[in-house]
Amino acid sequence: MSFLKDALSIFKKSELVFIEKIKESEDVYSFLFKKDDDLTWKPGQHGLFTITHKKIKNNTKPMTVASIPSENVVKITTKIGDTPSDFKSALLELEAGMKVSMSGPVGSFYLKDESPTLFIATGIGITPFRALIKQIEEKQTTSNQFKLLYFASQNEHIYKEDFKNFDVDYITTNEQLLQEIDEYTEKHKDTGQYFIAGAKAEVHMLTEHLKSKHISKRAINKNVFMGY
Repeated sequence: MSFLKDALSIFKKSELVFIEKIKESEDVYSFLFKKDDDLTWKPGQHGLFTITHKKIKNNTKPMTVASIPSENVVKITTKIGDTPSDFKSALLELEAGMKVSMSGPVGSFYLKDESPTLFIATGIGITPFRALIKQIEEKQTTSNQFKLLYFASQNEHIYKEDFKNFDVDYITTNEQLLQEIDEYTEKHKDTGQYFIAGAKAEVHMLTEHLKSKHISKRAINKNVFMGY
């Protein structure tokens, strides 16, 4: 059913007007676009964004929407290094009033219930969790049901202002990350939900670690960020 919904959603296209660029850290930028009145999404989902102001190869890229609909903006955040791709270079060139195209939203990386939930973010994988946490705060869901472990090895944690009223542990070592996961699984075991987002190798490693703690596949939700 989820696949069918995604297949239908992908045909929905929106033209988004660029508002501004925000430098979140040394090499992480957020881009804000005006939300169309009829555009909505579930926090945690992503869209397929297409560059339209210049011709480039591979002009479409999946990106998580880091905002929630009530903020009235579509916010995407990405890491841009010294040798960016044509797509990311084009993002940096955006000026107020320019447009990009978004297809979707798609994806099943969103909350289905209010069971105890552990969010595990590595690096730029933090983006869907900004939206999920904004949703939790907006709905005034019991916050002690949720916890975020945010791993960034260079201590480049972004969105701190957005998380100031949430239970977050900012982590810089693998040892600390695994230790805190183990503490959570010991307490909640397979009755909780586990959301993991980050680079492919990190998501795979953390998934296998959860399985080794007898967490079932159905309790693990994954969002893999390709190319990092």
